[in-house]
Amino acid sequence: MKLAFIGTGNMGSALARAASCEADNELLLVNRHPEKAERLQKVIGGVVTDHATAVGTADYIFLGVKPVVLPVLCDTLRPLFRARKERCVIVSMVAGVTVERIQAELGTTLPVIRIMPNTPVAVGEGMILYSCSEEVSPEELERFLKAMGKAGRFMKVEERLMEAGMAVSGCGPAYVDLFVEALADAAVASGLQRKDAMVLAAQMVLGSAKLILESGRHPGELKDAVCSPGGTTIQGVRALEAHGFRSAVIEAVIAARDA
Repeated sequence: MKLAFIGTGNMGSALARAASCEADNELLLVNRHPEKAERLQKVIGGVVTDHATAVGTADYIFLGVKPVVLPVLCDTLRPLFRARKERCVIVSMVAGVTVERIQAELGTTLPVIRIMPNTPVAVGEGMILYSCSEEVSPEELERFLKAMGKAGRFMKVEERLMEAGMAVSGCGPAYVDLFVEALADAAVASGLQRKDAMVLAAQMVLGSAKLILESGRHPGELKDAVCSPGGTTIQGVRALEAHGFRSAVIEAVIAARDA
């Protein structure tokens, strides 16, 4: 299957890397600065090409540009899509842009899968939200999910809930990074070396998240299991609650959703 990535910035490159892990995928890389696509090609393979070749030959065409660039890009792509005879699927990761607008900008009724990935895609542990236009067939969706399986976990959501989901999965890595940094700072203040403190905090977060997903247990239950009566952990939880920890997290997600 041939996948074209138009836009090889951080997220486009991360998804292309994931796609390159599937032997059946053939990659086409396009960027307005060809040298950027060429650097990626040296790492993951594929072919650096142009818009016409990408739109004219790929089975799945990924749009990975900033929203401000989209109208100009669509002016270039519109006649190419109109000239295409065979069916293909457009995969948009353009933040905040609906399926309906993508189709309108490109002047097409081709199937569109809208995705909202997050930065852990770069290590194969992404959380990718997606919604589909009504034109996407079950077979096309299945092929897409198989082709991109190395990117991480996929979750289908109603398009109207995309922004709410991204306020958690898309913005959340920044909140987790702040949390890990704060934990590491506390460890350094307590005498640990910085490099050890970072590993300690990051591995703890990784393991805790994996335990939630693989055990299926509620995080409150897992928290209670660590908090022995009169123990050290419950005192730490008490201090967090005294400073509005959970409220601060909730407000951060809502603020990001409404931004």
